[in-house]
Amino acid sequence: MAAAAAEWDSGSEAGPTGEWPPATASPAKGKAALPEGSDAGASASGSSEAKVDEGNIQEAESSLREGLSLNYEEARALLGRLEYQRGNVEAALRVFDGIDLQAAIQRFQPSLSEKPLTKRSNKLRSDSSNSGSQHAASLVLEAIYLKSMSLQKLGKAMEAAKQCKSVLDAVESIFQCGIPGVMVEQKLQETVSKSVELLPELWKQAGAYQESLASYRRALLSQWNLDDECCTRIQKRFAVFLLYGGVEASPPSLASQTEGSFVPRNNLEEAILLLMILLKKWFLGKTHWDPSVMEHLTFALSLCGQTSVLAKHLEEVLPGIYPRTERWYSLALCYSAASHNEAALNLLKKSLNKNESPNDIMALLLAAKICSSSYLLASEGVDYARRAVKDSESSDGHLKSVALHFLGSCLAKKSRVASSDHQRSLLQTEALKSLNEAISLDRHNAELIFDMGIEYAEQRNLHAALKCAKEFIDATGGSVSKGWRLLSLVLSAQQRYSEAEVVTDAALDETAKWEQGPLLRVRAKLKVAQSLPVEAVEAYRTLLALVQAQRKAYGSIKNSAEEDEDKVSEFEVWQGLANLYSSLSYWRDAEICLQKAKALKTYSATTLHAEGNIHEVGEKIQDALAAYFNALSTEVEHVPSKVSIGVLLSKKGPKYLPVARCFLSDALSLEPTNRMAWFHLGKVHKHDGRLADAADCFQVASMLEDSDPVESFRLL
Repeated sequence: MAAAAAEWDSGSEAGPTGEWPPATASPAKGKAALPEGSDAGASASGSSEAKVDEGNIQEAESSLREGLSLNYEEARALLGRLEYQRGNVEAALRVFDGIDLQAAIQRFQPSLSEKPLTKRSNKLRSDSSNSGSQHAASLVLEAIYLKSMSLQKLGKAMEAAKQCKSVLDAVESIFQCGIPGVMVEQKLQETVSKSVELLPELWKQAGAYQESLASYRRALLSQWNLDDECCTRIQKRFAVFLLYGGVEASPPSLASQTEGSFVPRNNLEEAILLLMILLKKWFLGKTHWDPSVMEHLTFALSLCGQTSVLAKHLEEVLPGIYPRTERWYSLALCYSAASHNEAALNLLKKSLNKNESPNDIMALLLAAKICSSSYLLASEGVDYARRAVKDSESSDGHLKSVALHFLGSCLAKKSRVASSDHQRSLLQTEALKSLNEAISLDRHNAELIFDMGIEYAEQRNLHAALKCAKEFIDATGGSVSKGWRLLSLVLSAQQRYSEAEVVTDAALDETAKWEQGPLLRVRAKLKVAQSLPVEAVEAYRTLLALVQAQRKAYGSIKNSAEEDEDKVSEFEVWQGLANLYSSLSYWRDAEICLQKAKALKTYSATTLHAEGNIHEVGEKIQDALAAYFNALSTEVEHVPSKVSIGVLLSKKGPKYLPVARCFLSDALSLEPTNRMAWFHLGKVHKHDGRLADAADCFQVASMLEDSDPVESFRLL
């Protein structure tokens, strides 16, 4: 990236050409054209204006040539400039039409391109001749530039672009090795800089977008001796065009590429490269701070999911550019998008401090959203969400709906770690109330409908969950796969496996290949639920092939949040196969799959739990317990391991029943809908003589068995 930045920047380094816009040119001697602002210029203007007004261009041109010893092109250039400055664009265009640019180039090229002589006297004569030739060239080139401007004002953008291009072609023909950084007349450099900057804009106005892209690259990669401010404007306009122009640019030509340098593959990468160069210039003090550059970079990096890179650039901006609370909020957004939730929440806490901006509703909403993704932060999220609801009372209904949405999500998460059934029930009721109120304010919010469906499904209100799933699919046009997954899982919880399979197959037909992983996993589990092991193994094999193809295609460059949410890992597939073979008592195959899973993730609670199951079947009780406890040491809240430990301890005799009851109760506090935990807790109560409690547990287990999905709703 650094090499590429140097390459993009080197072709446009500023030389000592003065300010932009330039000051008035200094007078030249000899046969040079009439300078602006001089007394002689005013006299010549006065003597020729009347004749020009009468339309006698030839006579005025002849007077100028005789009075100032100018050739044909130079005299017409002067007359045309006078007309253009007076606002007579059409008259100026008629004058400029008589200039033969190619003849002028051939006349100027030898004197401007020759090398300085070694003897001092000859060198001085050469420099004097070179200065005169530059001034004459400047007059003619400026005339063609003004001709281009005249055509633009008359709405002839295509013709204007061709004339402007001819100026740059002429300059490249005269200065074949690029414009030197010294000994270049200021007026000539000014005309070149203006033409380089104007040409891409003219091509855009003419609708020739590929030519515009080529002109931008030519401007930045050729030696035009542009100053920093001019180069900065071109780079910014090029980046904006790449981002928002709607035209896909091909990569730069091989001739402009340095070996080993970074070559942009698409518009987005090229725009990001340009914007980073602009930021580097500002850091080095070569240009003024432009807040729009950071805004464009924010958009570009957000599009490609590189918000952690954006955070780095925000941190590098000097203090005083942004208010600190605004900077903290922007950084929190970046870290949140990159799944660095802890860092994001710490920044938001600083911003929401009572001495900073405690009532910043956007910061409160972001903090509530982050907390809604974690059981441990749910209580804190409830506080942020309630503050946001209170602050949004006087604002629009949309913000209040968002606040209520996050409040409902946080309450739902908090209910899953409640200390008692009564408290859990109250929190779940309050969560549904908040979500319903949010929907009443924003009826067509698809994400809100989906979260409502998840909450209904978690509480086993399957009819309401099914309705929400269908509404979500209608709202999104079936384009979001998680809606189909929710519908399929709700149908499986209603024991309607064949319908769930039809839904999954329909979703697979509508889903892009790389996004089919979660749907294929659901299909495999549906086959298991229908006692179709051969078809289940085949489904897992299809899923495994997809996952391995994704790994080869993308390698290790993945967005972690995207992988967790939308992808299935290879580890999950081997683990699922191991569980399937264990249920079929194919122990050798199960062990092979477990070894494959362990090779991908050495310390995993699910793998250790599966090992414990194998030991348990082989009646190696102590080894099984050791594996289950190792699983808990890896993941403290691993519910299946808690259930398995409780079951094994309950079999060891009456004195172990209290410990078994503790493990099973702990599992239910984390996952209240785990039917195996309820069933075995009932057995513990029965062995302990509490028959009424046992009956209640068995009843709950029976109800849950009739509404158990093939995959946990929490995976959605």
